[in-house]
Amino acid sequence: MAACLSGPAGAADAAVEANRASEAQLDGVRGIGPGLSSRIIAARQQAPFRDWDDFIARVSGVGRPRAARLSAEGLTVADQPYGSPAKAASSAAH
Repeated sequence: MAACLSGPAGAADAAVEANRASEAQLDGVRGIGPGLSSRIIAARQQAPFRDWDDFIARVSGVGRPRAARLSAEGLTVADQPYGSPAKAASSAAH
């Protein structure tokens, strides 16, 4: 179990859910520092994130490229990685 905490694959192996993660868990995702984790927590206190589009719209400093990088490092929104099939289906309908 300790192996999950070490090495570069550790973050991607254990998803960190933006709607439930503690500040420390968010800070543990590569690419998220104290400033961004504070903005994520402040935004989700208003309402849970519905999806990645909602997350991007409400968290200052996060656009699609950064969202993709954060997702690759293990961050999920509404238990989905960025670019999940549900996201792709809604984009195709657009």
